[in-house]
Formats: sequence, structure tokens, C-alpha cells
Amino acid sequence: MTTSLSAVIHQVGDPDVFTIEQTKVNAPAANEVTIKHTAIGVNFIDTYYRAGLYPVDLPATLGDEAVGIVLQVGEGVVEFSIGQRVAYSAAKGGAYSQYRNIDVNEIVDVPNGINDRTIASSLLRGMTVEYLFCRLHELKADETILIHAAAGGIGTIACQWAKAIGATVIGTVSSAEKMAAAKQNGCDYVINYSEQNFVEEVDKITNGKKVDVVYDGVGKDTFMQSLDCLRIRGLMVSFGNASGKPDPIDVLELSKRGSLYLTRPTLYHYTRSREELVESASRYLTMLEQGKIKVQAGREFALSDVADAHRYLLQRDQLGSPVLIP
Repeated sequence: MTTSLSAVIHQVGDPDVFTIEQTKVNAPAANEVTIKHTAIGVNFIDTYYRAGLYPVDLPATLGDEAVGIVLQVGEGVVEFSIGQRVAYSAAKGGAYSQYRNIDVNEIVDVPNGINDRTIASSLLRGMTVEYLFCRLHELKADETILIHAAAGGIGTIACQWAKAIGATVIGTVSSAEKMAAAKQNGCDYVINYSEQNFVEEVDKITNGKKVDVVYDGVGKDTFMQSLDCLRIRGLMVSFGNASGKPDPIDVLELSKRGSLYLTRPTLYHYTRSREELVESASRYLTMLEQGKIKVQAGREFALSDVADAHRYLLQRDQLGSPVLIP
């Protein structure tokens, strides 16, 4: 048995609901390993659970994404060994801790050439972009897309991946500083929605043709206007709620705007099998290894400062994704 420091919530609410507690980690069960975390990712989905936007069983240790070293292996584990470096990104909680047990079907081996902080700050986001571009809708070189928050955690990866495919990328950002970052990420056109009407700008950029797909992780602030950026039979991908949950929509609005398609996907439904999980992670990590995608880890926080990490993430003005160091 191992003792671990963990960030626990006993109620949902603002970032101050976190408490740092000593928890017990038993010997790994069959098909489990015990991991010592070296870097832990902080994602918007964590804030949704903490705030109560998504249901969570309390008390809870949040966090879906981390990198670490295998300390112990349970009965029947043959694919992983003690001392091996591994990562996971769709664990449905438990990452905000020094140590944890996890089913081997949820972890993947990681390349030696990529550091822990880079993987912990980007694996979930990279796998999100993988399913958005490769499986939900296979993005093609002749398509024009709109990506909101193009300098954010997912946007940084999405813009680079889309350009590697050859698509035309229009990105939105919230500040002049982020415009430069979005351009560096590969955006062909960048719109500062704090100063410009992004619907009007998209119309100008495309000469009235509009875009094939909108990828919207912002939510409430951009959802309805995003529909106005789509061509007839265009696809609206609403995959996040950074500004809050979008208001309910009358499905007839999709017809009025041009027989639009609307989907609200989640990574968990695209990594339900071991094969899907490994394929998704491998595709992203290969893009990193090949240099087609470059990711800079964001600000580092001690595990005990997890509340500050959540506040920092919610400011939505950071470049790079924050990580916790246990």
C-alpha cells in the first residue's frame, strides 16, 4: 500500500472547493498498474466536473490526463513493466494525485523523444483533434474550416494539424497577442473577435461561400454566430463549453440556415476500445515526433496549487496548457 497526496473535491463549485488530502493506494489489482505521476494535465473538462456542469460522484479526484512511471504491476499484466514511462488521457478522473492505480487498457507507451510536460499538457487535446479531423469528419485538403480559440490548447494543435492536411484555416482569437500566435500555428486568416465581427469577416474571407466546418470549443459566446458561418450542408462541431453551455436551439434553425449538420462529440466515445485509444494516441504522438505539430507546455503549478491552475485556465488568455507537478 502506498500513501498519496491527492486533490479532492467533496462538493462542486468554484476552484476553492479543492482540498489536498492523503489517500491510500492499494496494490494494483489484476490488469492494473500503479503509476507515480511526473506531470498532470489540466483541461477545461476538469473545470466542467469541478463546477458541476458535468455530473461527478463525490468525493472525487479529478483529472483525466497524466504521464508517469510504472511502480508496480498487477496479475496478468504483460504489456507494461516496472520503470516504463506511460501516459493516459481519457481516464475519467483520478489524475490529480501523486500515485494511482489504473487499468492497463487506459494507458499507452510514450516515445523517449518527447518530454513529460509536453505530453501531459497536450495528449488529451491532441487525441481530441485526432478524432475531430480523422474520424468524426475526415478533413480534406480542399476544405475551408473555422477554428475558434485558435491560440488555445486545442486550437494550437488543430491549426497545425489542419495545415499539415492542407486545409484552409480561419482562426478566431481574443487579443492582438494571440493573433500572432495563431498565425504561427498555421492559420491562413486570423480574426480578433474582440474587435471584429467574425461572421462578417468569414463572409469577406470566403467571398460569401462560408466554411465547410466550424470547430467550436468556446460554446455559449460563439455558438449561434458559428452557425451563420457555415455553407449549405455545412457541419457544426460543438466540442466544448469554455464560455458556458450553449443555449438550447430549435432544430428548425439548422434547416433555415442551410440544412446544417450539428454534432456534440466527446473523446470518450471515440476511445471506447483499446484499439481506438492506442490508434488515437499513436497518431498524435507520431505527429509530435515528426515535428508536424509543435506544442509548448504552459505554466507549471504544484499539485497543492490546483485551484490556482483552474483559475489560470479559466482566464482564457494563456498561451500553452497548464500542468501540475506532483
